[in-house]
Amino acid sequence: QVQLVESGGGLVQPGGSLRLSCAASGFTFRNYGMRWYRQTPGKERELVATITSAGDITSYADSVKGRFTISRDNAKYTVDLQMSNLKPEDTAMYYCYTLFKGYWGQGTQVTVSS
Repeated sequence: QVQLVESGGGLVQPGGSLRLSCAASGFTFRNYGMRWYRQTPGKERELVATITSAGDITSYADSVKGRFTISRDNAKYTVDLQMSNLKPEDTAMYYCYTLFKGYWGQGTQVTVSS
C-alpha cells in the first residue's frame, strides 16, 4: 500500500538545474516529515534534505546548502527537490524517504557531467 515514486532524474551539465519529484501514497502524507537521500556506488547513503510534515522547517546537508531546495505539497502528496548549480559530485541515486515506518522509494539517477 505505501509507495514512494521518484521522478525527474537525468543527465545535466555542471551548473545546470534539475527538479526531482516524489509521489507518495498509502499513508497520511501530511502527518509525516519527508527526506531526500543520495548514494554513490562505494559510498554511504547521505542525507541531503529534510522537510517537516507541515513544510514549515527545512534542513540541508552542508554540501548542498544554497543550491538545493526541498518543498512539499500535502494536497498532492508530493515532495520535490529543486537542484541548481549542480556539480559533478552531486552525481548519485536520489531516494525519497518518509518517516512513516521508514519507507523508501526506488530512487532516480542524477548524473552531472560535461
